[in-house]
Amino acid sequence: MSKKKNIKKLRTQLKKGHQGRRRSGDFTREYNEHGFEDKPTLHQERLNGKGELTRHRTVFGANSSDAHDAIDIHLEIKAEECIQGRVLSVHGLDCMVSASDGNRYHCAVRGLLKNIRTTQRNVVVAGDIVSLKPELSTDAGSRNEGLIVRVEPRYGCISRTSKGQQHVLVANVDQLIIVASVAEPALKPNLIDRFLVTAEQVGCEPVICFNKTDLIDLISLQAIAGTYGQLGYRVIFTSAEKGTGIEQFRSLIRSKQNVVVGQSGVGKSSLLNAANPTLKLRTNSVSMDNQKGRHTTTAATLIELGNDGYIVDTPGIRQFQLWDVVPEEVAGLFRDLRPYINECRFPDCSHVHEQPCGVKRAVADGLLDLRRYESYCQIRHEI
Repeated sequence: MSKKKNIKKLRTQLKKGHQGRRRSGDFTREYNEHGFEDKPTLHQERLNGKGELTRHRTVFGANSSDAHDAIDIHLEIKAEECIQGRVLSVHGLDCMVSASDGNRYHCAVRGLLKNIRTTQRNVVVAGDIVSLKPELSTDAGSRNEGLIVRVEPRYGCISRTSKGQQHVLVANVDQLIIVASVAEPALKPNLIDRFLVTAEQVGCEPVICFNKTDLIDLISLQAIAGTYGQLGYRVIFTSAEKGTGIEQFRSLIRSKQNVVVGQSGVGKSSLLNAANPTLKLRTNSVSMDNQKGRHTTTAATLIELGNDGYIVDTPGIRQFQLWDVVPEEVAGLFRDLRPYINECRFPDCSHVHEQPCGVKRAVADGLLDLRRYESYCQIRHEI
């Protein structure tokens, strides 16, 4: 009884192009050809919704203040017909799901679920917990198929902005492993800062992994690694080629829901292969022309670790535009800037041009790292 109280009718929009036909025919052409003299006069007329109104539909959903973005939609499916599973990968219209019955299913997504209008680019992503209707194959060698009818509420979503929409890279993770190569390709501290801001925003535990340490002298990393370490971020040094730090990396991902992110060519797949040689993930060398990585991993893939945890290998990211962050929030998502915000004269201080400013004073006094402050200014300006 209490469960029904939490479910109510919601008016939600469908995507453009999924509304019904607005009228039954071309009245102008019909009038020019035949006229309307021979037609009886209507005594009553029923008006149907047009345009935006025809794209609305009533569904049953969880009690939410934002129905248009709600993924927690209760469709008309009997619970006893469904089983739960976790999405391993999404390739176009085909989703690979590891189900609670021990089988793997190639699943499609129910039409209504796909057509609900949201700000998200994809309605189903790797890491999602879903309910599916299975269709077990009786033929030997044939694959099991199913239909995803519900996506459970998410947490720990790593997202970026893509053409004005939310591009969710992975859902339901509690540890974000940021892999950065110290050479080939060159280190991008600003990209690390963007991932750290996202981790602070969604509540994931970030880990900074400096890979390919066999290519440089570690003393050159002392300044930047020390800055992150002083802020309380966990920092590890690895080399997939030499096996350095692999055991530490393996212990970090054990029994946790992890995602590995970073630009192309930093060695994400190589690290996973070194930690678990049975994976045999595809890898590629860095381009000799521009010293940038080649896109080898084409889709986010969830790898089950077998000990109540998993890790998601994601495609390389060269640009990471923050999602759902306004300029006024950025300073609060920087751990080192946060303590000095209250020392500003103006409550809406941007920490860029105002005087006096507690953050700028801390930079001048050497209490804040100048590079981190410049990274803050760049992120705020782009937002």
